[in-house]
Amino acid sequence: MLKALIFDVDGTLADTEKDGHRVAFNEAFEEVGLDWHWSVELYDKLLAVTGGKERMNYYLDNFNTEFERPQNLQDMIADLHKIKTRHYTELLGKGAIPLRPGVKRLIDDARAAGLRLAIATTTTPENVTALLENTLGKESIDWFEVIAAGDIVPAKKPAPDIYDWALAEMKLDAADCLAFEDSENGIKSSQGAHLKTIITVNDYTLSHDFSGAAIVLDNLGEPGQPFSVMAGDANGKTYVDLEMLTQIHSA
Repeated sequence: MLKALIFDVDGTLADTEKDGHRVAFNEAFEEVGLDWHWSVELYDKLLAVTGGKERMNYYLDNFNTEFERPQNLQDMIADLHKIKTRHYTELLGKGAIPLRPGVKRLIDDARAAGLRLAIATTTTPENVTALLENTLGKESIDWFEVIAAGDIVPAKKPAPDIYDWALAEMKLDAADCLAFEDSENGIKSSQGAHLKTIITVNDYTLSHDFSGAAIVLDNLGEPGQPFSVMAGDANGKTYVDLEMLTQIHSA
């Protein structure tokens, strides 16, 4: 029996990367006087790693190797990440980052049906809270039984640790749940925790390898706004609803 839905956040609940996190990083760099700038194309490459602090280290290691590193580099990166998070939450507060099609409808239907909800993400708890509050309302934080986010586990996606932690907190087996992801690192993480996974791609993840996904879609769809199936069988469905999830779970 399907008991719970576990959602990734960035790219899955909302298209947060290109016009959210990337913009906030650039605003943080400018605020502290750094000449770093992450273009849309560069950010695509930086998404090879998960986690904002990890992404900045990856940038310095691979794309800005001439930067003179201070002795307190990791403290500097941690401070930068806090500034970036402030800019990101300000963007959310302006309504600049809406939920993807079908997300609110599916969450509302799942709650009405008594399904348990959780989040498993590498983004910070502050970012999760800001997104939920500015798209679903302040009360929505309490809709999610577990919010597994940020540095709560040391190994981030593609390691399965964040999903393993969420399952342990909910006292559920992987077979009781479905995961929702948008990236190759994400599905490696969810599959590593033995979760059946539904993929909704975005502009940055169109070419990712989603081998083993239960289904790959362009979004969750809405009545009158059908999804496109990129891999798998939707069994005649045009948007993801609880009946479709039950079929995927029992397959």
